[in-house]
Amino acid sequence: MRSYQPLTLISLADSSACTLAPPAANPVALDSPALEVMTDLTRVPAVTIEPSAPIGAANDYMIARGVRSLFVMGPDHRLAGLVTTTDILGERPVRVSHSHGVKRSEVLVADVMTPIASIVAMRMEDVRAAKVGHIVASLKQAGRHHELVAESGVQGQAVIRGIFSASQIARQLGVPLQITELARTFAEIEEALGASR
Repeated sequence: MRSYQPLTLISLADSSACTLAPPAANPVALDSPALEVMTDLTRVPAVTIEPSAPIGAANDYMIARGVRSLFVMGPDHRLAGLVTTTDILGERPVRVSHSHGVKRSEVLVADVMTPIASIVAMRMEDVRAAKVGHIVASLKQAGRHHELVAESGVQGQAVIRGIFSASQIARQLGVPLQITELARTFAEIEEALGASR
């Protein structure tokens, strides 16, 4: 086994003052490579939850981990869906609570998540050639705050490689991003129409 030497440590008391390094002035711009704003799941572990978890626990977990979405993993360790703060704090739990005759605290992640069959993803090969501006335009056009990135696995399965988050991109750009969420299912369209009456 190779031997490694420890690095030399310095005493901070020896310096006249100790400060924190300031962040880079403009770390990311719209013309920066898109990979600079993607959470790469080969470097950062995915934050997951089970479909049977109550939505309150999922919300607490998101807050504790500092994320706004969770990958929902089935018992076979395959992706079953995605749940976001909007799914948990929006109207969906109220509808489920009324339709199932349960308390809101009894609504499960499986009841409000977006199932895998309804999820689309960007292709990793497209993302490698894209700029941050392309990702922002894609999020705005789709009306989504999150977008997954997938690549083909060895046996032809889809492998989720990364995720884009509008809030993370906004932080890295240093400007707010206005994303208007679009209704994607008939029930969501019906709900939006009912709310406008």
